[in-house]
Amino acid sequence: MAAKPTNARRPAPRLYLVTPRDAAGLKERLAQALAAADVAAVLLQLTGTDERGQINHAKALAPIVQDKGAALLLDGHPDLAARAGADGAHLSGIDALKGALGTLKPERIAGCGGLDTRHDAMLAAEAGADYVMFGEADAAGRRPLFEAVVERVAWWAEVFEIPCVGFAAAPEEVEPLAAAGADFVAIGDWVFADARGCADALADAARRLAVAEVAA
Repeated sequence: MAAKPTNARRPAPRLYLVTPRDAAGLKERLAQALAAADVAAVLLQLTGTDERGQINHAKALAPIVQDKGAALLLDGHPDLAARAGADGAHLSGIDALKGALGTLKPERIAGCGGLDTRHDAMLAAEAGADYVMFGEADAAGRRPLFEAVVERVAWWAEVFEIPCVGFAAAPEEVEPLAAAGADFVAIGDWVFADARGCADALADAARRLAVAEVAA
Protein backbone atom coordinates (compact mmCIF):
# COMPACT_ATOMS: atom_id res chain seq x y z
CA MET A 1 0.00 0.00 0.00
CA ALA A 2 1.50 3.29 -1.10
CA ALA A 3 1.99 6.10 1.39
CA LYS A 4 1.37 9.60 0.16
CA PRO A 5 4.52 11.56 -0.79
CA THR A 6 5.14 14.29 1.77
CA ASN A 7 5.08 17.06 -0.87
CA ALA A 8 2.06 15.76 -2.78
CA ARG A 9 -0.93 18.05 -3.33
CA ARG A 10 -4.18 16.22 -3.87
CA PRO A 11 -6.36 17.02 -6.88
CA ALA A 12 -9.53 19.02 -6.30
CA PRO A 13 -12.23 16.80 -4.76
CA ARG A 14 -15.03 15.57 -7.00
CA LEU A 15 -18.56 14.30 -6.51
CA TYR A 16 -19.54 10.63 -6.37
CA LEU A 17 -23.28 10.24 -6.93
CA VAL A 18 -25.22 7.34 -5.38
CA THR A 19 -28.54 6.56 -7.04
CA PRO A 20 -31.68 5.84 -5.00
CA ARG A 21 -33.05 2.33 -4.86
CA ASP A 22 -36.29 3.55 -6.39
CA ALA A 23 -35.68 3.20 -10.11
CA ALA A 24 -38.85 5.05 -11.16
CA GLY A 25 -37.88 7.85 -13.54
CA LEU A 26 -34.23 7.38 -12.69
CA LYS A 27 -33.02 7.69 -16.28
CA GLU A 28 -34.48 11.17 -16.66
CA ARG A 29 -33.48 12.34 -13.17
CA LEU A 30 -29.95 11.07 -13.61
CA ALA A 31 -29.55 12.82 -16.96
CA GLN A 32 -30.75 16.09 -15.42
CA ALA A 33 -28.38 15.77 -12.48
CA LEU A 34 -25.32 14.95 -14.58
CA ALA A 35 -26.01 17.94 -16.82
CA ALA A 36 -25.88 20.24 -13.79
CA ALA A 37 -22.42 19.52 -12.37
CA ASP A 38 -19.22 17.53 -12.75
CA VAL A 39 -19.48 14.02 -11.31
CA ALA A 40 -16.62 11.53 -11.18
CA ALA A 41 -18.64 8.37 -10.62
CA VAL A 42 -22.18 7.11 -10.26
CA LEU A 43 -22.92 4.20 -7.96
CA LEU A 44 -25.97 2.32 -9.18
CA GLN A 45 -27.99 0.48 -6.57
CA LEU A 46 -29.69 -2.45 -8.26
CA THR A 47 -32.95 -3.84 -6.94
CA GLY A 48 -34.78 -7.10 -7.44
CA THR A 49 -33.40 -10.55 -8.16
CA ASP A 50 -33.97 -10.78 -11.90
CA GLU A 51 -30.42 -10.80 -13.24
CA ARG A 52 -31.43 -10.01 -16.82
CA GLY A 53 -33.53 -7.09 -15.61
CA GLN A 54 -30.65 -5.75 -13.54
CA ILE A 55 -28.28 -5.95 -16.49
CA ASN A 56 -30.73 -4.23 -18.81
CA HIS A 57 -31.32 -1.48 -16.24
CA ALA A 58 -27.59 -0.82 -15.92
CA LYS A 59 -27.11 -0.93 -19.69
CA ALA A 60 -29.81 1.70 -20.17
CA LEU A 61 -28.09 4.07 -17.74
CA ALA A 62 -24.47 3.42 -18.75
CA PRO A 63 -24.37 5.80 -21.76
CA ILE A 64 -25.97 8.60 -19.75
CA VAL A 65 -23.21 8.30 -17.16
CA GLN A 66 -20.23 7.46 -19.32
CA ASP A 67 -20.96 10.06 -21.99
CA LYS A 68 -20.47 12.66 -19.25
CA GLY A 69 -17.03 11.24 -18.49
CA ALA A 70 -18.15 9.58 -15.26
CA ALA A 71 -17.58 5.97 -14.23
CA LEU A 72 -20.60 3.73 -13.70
CA LEU A 73 -20.15 1.43 -10.70
CA LEU A 74 -22.53 -1.25 -9.47
CA ASP A 75 -23.29 -1.48 -5.77
CA GLY A 76 -22.19 -5.09 -5.35
CA HIS A 77 -22.82 -7.53 -8.21
CA PRO A 78 -19.23 -7.65 -9.50
CA ASP A 79 -20.20 -10.60 -11.66
CA LEU A 80 -22.60 -8.38 -13.62
CA ALA A 81 -20.26 -5.45 -14.22
CA ALA A 82 -18.82 -6.60 -17.53
CA ARG A 83 -22.15 -7.75 -18.97
CA ALA A 84 -23.85 -4.54 -17.86
CA GLY A 85 -21.23 -2.30 -19.45
CA ALA A 86 -20.27 -0.89 -16.04
CA ASP A 87 -16.81 0.37 -15.16
CA GLY A 88 -16.58 -1.56 -11.92
CA ALA A 89 -18.27 -2.30 -8.63
CA HIS A 90 -18.35 -1.11 -5.05
CA LEU A 91 -18.01 -3.87 -2.46
CA SER A 92 -18.91 -3.80 1.23
CA GLY A 93 -16.29 -5.36 3.47
CA ILE A 94 -12.94 -7.05 3.02
CA ASP A 95 -14.32 -10.48 2.19
CA ALA A 96 -16.58 -9.13 -0.56
CA LEU A 97 -13.69 -7.14 -2.00
CA LYS A 98 -11.31 -10.08 -2.06
CA GLY A 99 -13.96 -12.27 -3.63
CA ALA A 100 -14.54 -9.76 -6.42
CA LEU A 101 -10.98 -8.86 -7.35
CA GLY A 102 -10.51 -11.80 -9.69
CA THR A 103 -13.65 -10.81 -11.57
CA LEU A 104 -13.02 -7.07 -11.76
CA LYS A 105 -9.28 -6.61 -12.04
CA PRO A 106 -7.44 -5.38 -13.97
CA GLU A 107 -10.01 -4.01 -16.39
CA ARG A 108 -12.49 -2.59 -13.88
CA ILE A 109 -12.65 -0.56 -10.70
CA ALA A 110 -12.99 -2.28 -7.34
CA GLY A 111 -13.96 0.09 -4.54
CA CYS A 112 -14.53 -0.87 -0.93
CA GLY A 113 -16.72 0.43 1.88
CA GLY A 114 -18.17 -1.11 5.02
CA LEU A 115 -14.83 -0.49 6.73
CA ASP A 116 -15.39 -0.27 10.47
CA THR A 117 -11.82 0.35 11.58
CA ARG A 118 -8.60 1.91 10.35
CA HIS A 119 -7.14 -1.58 10.13
CA ASP A 120 -9.98 -2.69 7.84
CA ALA A 121 -9.30 0.28 5.54
CA MET A 122 -5.61 -0.56 5.34
CA LEU A 123 -6.42 -4.20 4.61
CA ALA A 124 -8.72 -3.13 1.77
CA ALA A 125 -5.99 -0.98 0.25
CA GLU A 126 -3.42 -3.74 0.60
CA ALA A 127 -5.80 -6.21 -1.06
CA GLY A 128 -6.08 -3.98 -4.13
CA ALA A 129 -9.03 -1.64 -3.61
CA ASP A 130 -8.98 1.33 -5.98
CA TYR A 131 -10.56 3.51 -3.30
CA VAL A 132 -11.93 3.23 0.23
CA MET A 133 -15.19 4.79 1.46
CA PHE A 134 -15.95 6.15 4.91
CA GLY A 135 -19.24 7.22 6.44
CA GLU A 136 -21.92 5.36 4.52
CA ALA A 137 -24.81 3.73 6.39
CA ASP A 138 -24.81 0.00 7.03
CA ALA A 139 -27.60 -2.39 6.05
CA ALA A 140 -29.58 -1.33 9.12
CA GLY A 141 -29.27 2.36 8.26
CA ARG A 142 -26.71 3.12 10.96
CA ARG A 143 -23.65 5.23 10.27
CA PRO A 144 -20.76 6.47 12.41
CA LEU A 145 -20.85 9.85 14.08
CA PHE A 146 -20.03 12.45 11.46
CA GLU A 147 -17.12 13.79 13.51
CA ALA A 148 -15.59 10.31 13.43
CA VAL A 149 -16.03 10.14 9.64
CA VAL A 150 -14.27 13.47 9.17
CA GLU A 151 -11.44 12.30 11.42
CA ARG A 152 -11.08 9.06 9.46
CA VAL A 153 -10.99 10.92 6.14
CA ALA A 154 -8.37 13.37 7.43
CA TRP A 155 -6.18 10.54 8.71
CA TRP A 156 -6.38 8.67 5.41
CA ALA A 157 -5.77 11.73 3.25
CA GLU A 158 -2.69 12.66 5.24
CA VAL A 159 -1.08 9.23 5.13
CA PHE A 160 -2.19 7.26 2.07
CA GLU A 161 -2.10 7.79 -1.68
CA ILE A 162 -5.06 5.55 -2.56
CA PRO A 163 -8.17 7.78 -2.90
CA CYS A 164 -10.83 7.93 -0.22
CA VAL A 165 -14.52 8.72 -0.54
CA GLY A 166 -16.31 10.51 2.28
CA PHE A 167 -20.07 9.96 2.42
CA ALA A 168 -22.17 13.08 2.95
CA ALA A 169 -25.60 12.21 4.31
CA ALA A 170 -26.73 15.85 4.09
CA PRO A 171 -25.68 18.95 2.13
CA GLU A 172 -23.98 20.42 5.21
CA GLU A 173 -21.54 17.50 5.30
CA VAL A 174 -20.07 18.13 1.85
CA GLU A 175 -17.71 20.96 2.79
CA PRO A 176 -16.26 19.40 5.96
CA LEU A 177 -15.48 16.15 4.15
CA ALA A 178 -13.82 17.96 1.27
CA ALA A 179 -11.88 20.17 3.68
CA ALA A 180 -10.71 17.08 5.58
CA GLY A 181 -9.11 15.74 2.42
CA ALA A 182 -11.66 13.46 0.76
CA ASP A 183 -10.76 12.84 -2.88
CA PHE A 184 -14.43 12.23 -3.61
CA VAL A 185 -17.56 13.19 -1.69
CA ALA A 186 -20.43 10.73 -2.05
CA ILE A 187 -23.94 12.16 -2.15
CA GLY A 188 -27.16 10.26 -2.52
CA ASP A 189 -30.77 10.22 -1.36
CA TRP A 190 -30.98 13.87 -0.34
CA VAL A 191 -30.04 14.93 -3.87
CA PHE A 192 -32.88 12.99 -5.45
CA ALA A 193 -35.35 13.96 -2.70
CA ASP A 194 -34.63 17.68 -2.87
CA ALA A 195 -37.76 19.74 -3.56
CA ARG A 196 -35.77 21.95 -5.94
CA GLY A 197 -35.03 18.95 -8.15
CA CYS A 198 -31.94 16.78 -8.37
CA ALA A 199 -30.18 19.08 -10.85
CA ASP A 200 -30.32 22.06 -8.48
CA ALA A 201 -29.36 19.90 -5.53
CA LEU A 202 -26.33 18.52 -7.36
CA ALA A 203 -25.29 21.99 -8.47
CA ASP A 204 -25.52 23.09 -4.84
CA ALA A 205 -23.28 20.21 -3.78
CA ALA A 206 -20.76 21.23 -6.45
CA ARG A 207 -20.75 24.79 -5.11
CA ARG A 208 -20.08 23.50 -1.62
CA LEU A 209 -17.14 21.50 -2.96
CA ALA A 210 -15.77 24.59 -4.66
CA VAL A 211 -16.01 26.60 -1.42
CA ALA A 212 -14.02 23.93 0.41
CA GLU A 213 -11.37 23.88 -2.31
CA VAL A 214 -10.96 27.66 -2.25
CA ALA A 215 -10.65 27.60 1.54
CA ALA A 216 -7.93 24.95 1.29
